[in-house]
Amino acid sequence: MITKLKFNNASGTQFLATTRKRVDQYFKEADTSRNANAGMWAKTLFFLAGFFGLYGLIISNAFSVWVMLPMAILLGVFSAFVGFNVCHDAIHGSFSANKTVNKILSSIFNLLGASPYVWSITHNVVHHTYTNIAGHDEDIDVAPGLIRLSAEEPVNRIQRYQHWYAFPLYGLASISWAFRKDYKKFFQPKVGQTETKHPKKEYFNLFFYKGIYYFLFIVLPLLVLSVTWWQFIIGFLALQIAQGFTMGLVFQLAHVVEGTDFPIPDTNNTMEEAWAEHQMRTTANFATACPFAAFFLGGLNRQIEHHLFPKICHIHYGNISKIVKQTALEFNIPYIENPTFLTALRSHYRILKKFSLQA
Repeated sequence: MITKLKFNNASGTQFLATTRKRVDQYFKEADTSRNANAGMWAKTLFFLAGFFGLYGLIISNAFSVWVMLPMAILLGVFSAFVGFNVCHDAIHGSFSANKTVNKILSSIFNLLGASPYVWSITHNVVHHTYTNIAGHDEDIDVAPGLIRLSAEEPVNRIQRYQHWYAFPLYGLASISWAFRKDYKKFFQPKVGQTETKHPKKEYFNLFFYKGIYYFLFIVLPLLVLSVTWWQFIIGFLALQIAQGFTMGLVFQLAHVVEGTDFPIPDTNNTMEEAWAEHQMRTTANFATACPFAAFFLGGLNRQIEHHLFPKICHIHYGNISKIVKQTALEFNIPYIENPTFLTALRSHYRILKKFSLQA
């Protein structure tokens, strides 16, 4: 019987306790909610209007294929931004103190081709607990056998070229989500080493909402648009690749860059460090001074704050990041960050190149 993986929290909880106390004090003194504020609701309306507006314009059949193609690409990008800025917070329960609001906004995830229920397991529970631990965090298994991101993963010859083909493969993330990943994760007995048992209604929900997605993005366009089948396929793939590439790339820059660890448990299946310190060593921020990144990436460029405080809406991460960084400095704990998107991208490329050379 495999012993459940544990963190050495007995000797390293002071950092997290101090950080939480200071963050609590910040919200108390600011007299503000941890959930969405007016700025967050404005972002939400912007991204939802862009998503539904673009879909409506395309499905109206009022434009030529040469106009619909860039619209499809933009719809894919907006789909990723809706996931980043709206659904991610809602599924974590941090968007609103009202569970109904979170549930409604979470359900929009279905319209992006992904199951909010499956995501809540693979991301909220497994990834946030066992970040960057091979065999547990399946988020680092981007394309098993093709892309190798840690020393614990098996090596094969094709990986010597992974720093060239990894980025195009990220573009397939959305297609995989819509047609493969959710089904695979739902029906496998474990996600990582975490056993999964689903309520009966979730079996219905998985297929019902997938069916709605397939109807809205495959059946209905074929019925109403004046396009040939091959023109539809080009448009559909353009949407999916734009969405997948945007999602896949941003997620990689938060955990697979130079400086982040991929630790392994000891023979007793225990991690050397406390959970909070583990998060600090396996997570990285990027482009934190960029207003563009702050607006469009939904706090995913501030993954350190998100991993420590997933129940706080990302609109507040900029303010609490000062507290987290200062506290980490006091406790001599790393606070990993890349100043720009491009420096993070180059760092991720070097990680891919490093493991390609080992192959």
